[in-house]
Amino acid sequence: MPEKVRRGFVPSDKKEFSSESLAILRSAQRDIVFLLNRGYGAERSIRFVGDHYQLSSRQRMALFRAAASEGSLRARLSRQQKNSVCSETLHIDGFNIVIPLEIALSGGTLLLCMDGTVRDLAGLHGTYRLIDKTDEAINMIGRAIKKRGAAAAVFYFDSPVSNAGRLAQRVREVLSKFPFSVSAYAEPHVDKVLSGKSNVVSGDSVIISHCKSWINLTREILADEIPDYPFADLSKP
Repeated sequence: MPEKVRRGFVPSDKKEFSSESLAILRSAQRDIVFLLNRGYGAERSIRFVGDHYQLSSRQRMALFRAAASEGSLRARLSRQQKNSVCSETLHIDGFNIVIPLEIALSGGTLLLCMDGTVRDLAGLHGTYRLIDKTDEAINMIGRAIKKRGAAAAVFYFDSPVSNAGRLAQRVREVLSKFPFSVSAYAEPHVDKVLSGKSNVVSGDSVIISHCKSWINLTREILADEIPDYPFADLSKP
């Protein structure tokens, strides 16, 4: 039996991402975006602003993942695929979609970011294990792919992360009942593979800045499956 785990749930988030804290974070985010737009690096900008606002490490991580310069936003949004992908193949950044959905099912913190994506604060650190929410997360993905009318889905999981192969196998097993072709692989350089493809499903900032086109499927899934999810909304600083 998979272990019962609340993926991404941190009790202190209730305070660090309360409505009052989010108001402070949005103010800090405006300062960070100001610096990013003038060529300052993200780490330097967040360290400077984070020190000024006395932010925690987790709040700083949230701003690092949510904020973006105007140029970066243009690059990402110009590649976003909003049209039909009927009868096409989706190329899916596996961990990048499974983990946020596991976190949503666990009631953990998820960010709404400036580029419209959903990002988490979990961090893999080279380790992953299947939990009691994994199968439902995979089924949620399957229902979304079916709704999109895609002919096939290819999942790529970062092979340096533990249990990448096990998760790939579980994806193949759970999605075998759906009316589309499914492949799932453990791949050493997922970002490089996806950067050259179209119809990429990912929220990774590097991947969606360089791939040919990408789909914001995690956001779509949560809008359909858990429409009232209490995101930490940093989409509009």
